[in-house]
Amino acid sequence: MKLLTKLTLFITLSKLLIVILFVVMMPSLVNRVSFQYTNYYLGEQKKKVLNVIKKNGIDYYLQGDSAYGSYTMLKEEYISLVPAGSNIIRDTIETSQRIVDNDTLNYRLLTHQLTYGNQRYLLEIGKTTATIGEYKYLLQRFTLYILIGLIAISVIADLIFTNVLLTPLARIVRTKLLDRKFPFKESLSPVKTSTSDFKYLDSSLISLMEKIHEAFDKEREFTSNASHELMTPISILQTNIENMMVDENISEEQQEKIAAMMKTLNRLKKILHSLLYISRIENDQFAKNETVNIHTVVTEVMEELSHRLEINEIIFTNSVSISRNIKQVNHDLIFQLLYNLINNAIRYSKAGDTIHVMDQYVPADHYTLLIEDTGIGIRQEDLATIFNRFKKSGHSGGEGHGLGLSIVKSIASYHAFEISVLSELDEGTVFSIKFPLQQIDI
Repeated sequence: MKLLTKLTLFITLSKLLIVILFVVMMPSLVNRVSFQYTNYYLGEQKKKVLNVIKKNGIDYYLQGDSAYGSYTMLKEEYISLVPAGSNIIRDTIETSQRIVDNDTLNYRLLTHQLTYGNQRYLLEIGKTTATIGEYKYLLQRFTLYILIGLIAISVIADLIFTNVLLTPLARIVRTKLLDRKFPFKESLSPVKTSTSDFKYLDSSLISLMEKIHEAFDKEREFTSNASHELMTPISILQTNIENMMVDENISEEQQEKIAAMMKTLNRLKKILHSLLYISRIENDQFAKNETVNIHTVVTEVMEELSHRLEINEIIFTNSVSISRNIKQVNHDLIFQLLYNLINNAIRYSKAGDTIHVMDQYVPADHYTLLIEDTGIGIRQEDLATIFNRFKKSGHSGGEGHGLGLSIVKSIASYHAFEISVLSELDEGTVFSIKFPLQQIDI
């Protein structure tokens, strides 16, 4: 799962959890707030009454009576002022029942004892709990709407910020890893970011790519130089051995030993020629400005290897479309690529086996060339390394020197082809070459 997806899920789920917890806790919180507000409201009402008594006297309420009582039309609020007994009553705010006009109602009730003159009075101010419940419901709904709105805004802000934050990381991965073709030729520029961790990752990848490129250049240079330098002494040895072979004084036993030496020397020359060939490919010494017909090239390879096909009694079929052309390639390299693959198929096929070359074209999707044989196949543990230099399958025998598929890989990489292989032991092998669509000439 992508990092951006994980962060998005975390942000969304965490906000959803907050909403759920708030919804669960909201009734008790709103109830607490409602009662706190009601207590505050009753306290303010008490202050107003005391200010009126202080300013106008208690007769402002009593009007010559011994007690005072008043309530609103719907009995939602009421106030009473009555003489208190001898007991001292503490100020309280509590929920209690009162009878108003023969109706028993639940009130949030403030009780306060005051002294005016020499007389103690008990002041009660009440507000019905039903009224508290009404605006408690409105408060819950309003609070929930506000919460959902804030959560939505925060989620959107978090997603935008996360996307902006991770954009440099995506650019680093794309420019330093996904879009890189080995060997690395162009220089790398650092990605602009204010995140120190991303800067460190970017600089580390640039340093790593430069070290890999430097190591590859050294290996390529060594292979090229070593191959060139070895050709001269090998040619001298070959000349000397050929002179020894024509010497009449050499015995038959010595002739056989010299012939074995010549065979080994020829094998060494083939290896050096292959290494030089790979080195020339990797050093871009082949022009890519030709357009070739794949069917024609396969036919040329088949004619070149016809004697081997006949000797080994192998059936060869060319089903490649006649009209399919590949542009911006090198004809000799394409020929060598197909030659090595088909020759390899012949090498690991038995009498009566078949080799079938075909293509698959899906417009605007892909064009793939398939070389399929019914030979001895390749072991699964060898598939990952068959394109490595000097790597031969465990049942390949003595023929070949393990550079044929390495040349194939170099040619494919040079042309930006994708090459892959599928194989089952004792059932056969299929090599697939996927060509870039921009090189297909329809």
